[in-house]
Amino acid sequence: MADSAGGRVIRVGILGQGRSGYSIHCAHLKTDPKYRITAVVDPLEERRTNAAAEFGCRVHADYRDLLGRDDLDLVVNATPSHLHVPVTIDLLSHGINVVCEKPLARRAADVDAMILAGRASGTLFTVFQQSRYAPYFAKVREVIDSGVLGRVVMIKCSFNGFARRWDWQTLQENNGGNLLNTGPHPLDQALQLFGPAMPHVTCFMDRANTFGDAEDFVKLILSGHGRPVIDLEISSCDAYPLHTYHVHGTLGGLTGSTSELKWKYYKPDEAPAQQLLREPLPKQAYCSEQLPLHEETWTVSSAQSGLFQTMSEAFYGDLYRSLTEGAPLVIKPERIRQQIAVIEECHRQCPLSRLEP
Repeated sequence: MADSAGGRVIRVGILGQGRSGYSIHCAHLKTDPKYRITAVVDPLEERRTNAAAEFGCRVHADYRDLLGRDDLDLVVNATPSHLHVPVTIDLLSHGINVVCEKPLARRAADVDAMILAGRASGTLFTVFQQSRYAPYFAKVREVIDSGVLGRVVMIKCSFNGFARRWDWQTLQENNGGNLLNTGPHPLDQALQLFGPAMPHVTCFMDRANTFGDAEDFVKLILSGHGRPVIDLEISSCDAYPLHTYHVHGTLGGLTGSTSELKWKYYKPDEAPAQQLLREPLPKQAYCSEQLPLHEETWTVSSAQSGLFQTMSEAFYGDLYRSLTEGAPLVIKPERIRQQIAVIEECHRQCPLSRLEP
């Protein structure tokens, strides 16, 4: 690691200059004084030329040119999804610290192999699950953890919209589809709220507006003893998308989007005293009372309004502490294994036919 006036500088190689590699990782790292983009890999010559000019770094067409170099502290694997597993294992086996983009893998056994490769070489291995740092998700967790909603019975989460798609991420052969493309973000959040135990999985998948052979509609129910029911939707055929989060609790509930949340609840010591009645109520009445409800709201601050920037800054800040101070990883691949196991079970329950090449 190079030295700078502000401390250690992490020298980074970035594999891929597509939407994730360039627009997310490079966009943050080129402005972060704790990191320096030292190498970029991309098979397209135009992208390599642009990277060399913009970042002043070495460029390569093949990631294997980075193996054995002594001027890299970290490599970001933002290759196409189906290459995440073999490329990450190769990098880890050569003693290189790795941040792998999502989806981490298609099968839990592949995650085990990556974890084993990292342990064997003593390298750091984490996953770019940056949405765990999303301000709205942090607030949802805060409200739930405060207990004001009581026992949480169900959490509905929807990342829906109406769109058609026809790129490489619509193909099963590329580990495409809504569950592997978008799903790692809401599913990671949902599993943080569910807990570390493997849930019971019920899944429905369909192809609606896609031009490929992977799903673009997902309905996923996660359940388990003593845990809230998780109702997750990732749909490309929802013309009227509603709330990102909707929480049902015994004392109240929460609803809202990535920019605004509201929740209301009652306090048991302020509620009217009631008791169970087995006899019919007088005058054919229905149970009725005036619960004193408290309502609160949250709106994303202007400093947090750039969602990708906010999440990337938090992720790479924690990663820097892990690399330079030995702080525990926040995003542990062992926990992401649970996510991939759920995704694998979804595909087992909902096999889809494939397009011929």
